[in-house]
Amino acid sequence: MALVAGVDSSTQACKVVVRDAATGALVRQGRAAHPDGTEVHPDRWWDALQEAVAAAGGLDDVDAVAVGGQQHGMVALDAGGEVVRPALLWNDTRSAAAARELVEETDAQAWADAVGLVPVASFTVSKLRWLRDAEPEAAARVAGVCLPHDWLSWRLLGGGPGGLGLDALVTDRGDASGTGYFDPVSGAYRRDLLERGLGHDAVLPRVLGPSESGGAATTLVRAGALVGPGTGDNAAAALGVGAGAGDVVVSIGTSGVVSGISEVQANDPTGTVAGFADATGRFLPLVCTLNAARVLDATARLLGVDHAGLAELALQAPAGADGLVLVPYLEGERTPNLPHSTGSLHGLTLASTTPAHLARAAFEGLFCGLAAGIDALVEQGTQVRRVVLVGGAAASPATQAIAPAVFGLPVVVPPPSEYVADGAARQAAWVLTGGDEPPAWTIEGERTVEAEATPHVRERYAAAAGQVLDRVQATPHP
Repeated sequence: MALVAGVDSSTQACKVVVRDAATGALVRQGRAAHPDGTEVHPDRWWDALQEAVAAAGGLDDVDAVAVGGQQHGMVALDAGGEVVRPALLWNDTRSAAAARELVEETDAQAWADAVGLVPVASFTVSKLRWLRDAEPEAAARVAGVCLPHDWLSWRLLGGGPGGLGLDALVTDRGDASGTGYFDPVSGAYRRDLLERGLGHDAVLPRVLGPSESGGAATTLVRAGALVGPGTGDNAAAALGVGAGAGDVVVSIGTSGVVSGISEVQANDPTGTVAGFADATGRFLPLVCTLNAARVLDATARLLGVDHAGLAELALQAPAGADGLVLVPYLEGERTPNLPHSTGSLHGLTLASTTPAHLARAAFEGLFCGLAAGIDALVEQGTQVRRVVLVGGAAASPATQAIAPAVFGLPVVVPPPSEYVADGAARQAAWVLTGGDEPPAWTIEGERTVEAEATPHVRERYAAAAGQVLDRVQATPHP
């Protein structure tokens, strides 16, 4: 039995799964926490990967490994392979002004035409512009730029100070498509856009094909095991759940992500839909919100309950929470692009000032934001027949009751699993087998839930969110 390993190096933790390459059956798994914060030294990711591998019983018996990682993070390396400064993560909004400058220097349509997206604070090119302006001495030292998953793959291959150099860096078109300086249609970097961000050219990872190996592992994995191209977490999750045409994957993690499978690249000058690539050679039009699972975390903490208690409270209130609306921009927001916004409650009355109403409003606010993302994908030509819902909150009874009502679509809930790591493992199996498509793995225990649509909930949320937009746009920010 050939074994493969998949890694999910996410914002909050590192997860490792070991699966049967032929069937996808889970053999063992491990996990380790990442430090908090919106900037992290990459060495902490390596520490967590080693800890997670140990918790999974080691990788001495696997034949291939691939890494799925949080998108957009800026890993800046000097000529010797040393990290220049801690990596800025996707949710670090210091680069918001830099993103605005990049768009103003040309225009949104030019960016959409060039790379399928319009810069916002999350993207790597915006973070490089911030580095250029805020830390010019550090920027001048940068000889290579890569993404979190690229850096971990490089370390597995033996990269780093005293090891393989920057020319051994590899990536895939899925994660590269989230940088802001890679064109997933042509498969080429836009070095003019890289220089517009960083101020000078730099070594970038070689872009591998979907099932192409970056080489043989030299550390942490059995010597000689193949290292796959890896990919971004959203593309890995789509691969992990086996998403196909007509499926929209909604992931509720630190961020909220709505993505679909498409044969053509999205080209949205508003920046709402990012025209990313997927991990199979297709495209992954995607909408991302900053506020997802932490909205429920914060509401549960405020009400003094656990997540089961929050779900129980939410189901005690009627759909629409008697007019109470939570616009959950608790960390600013990416979609819509409002990095300086805050969360707000609307429609408070004596009848709606109960824990149950607030719990219901939290779930509905979260799902209304994601439903707007589904609408945006449809406007870009994505066909939608059902939603595949993943993430820790997917198993909540309140989620399964409220999500299909807000979305107005059937919702498929796969069994709980580490789908980013699973997708990376499936890619590793693809590297072993070759072929035009990844191996077919069956997911047992999927559930489909449906509910009567509640369009009035969407209407009230849209009105409240519009008020927030008007207020933020009228307030000057740096």
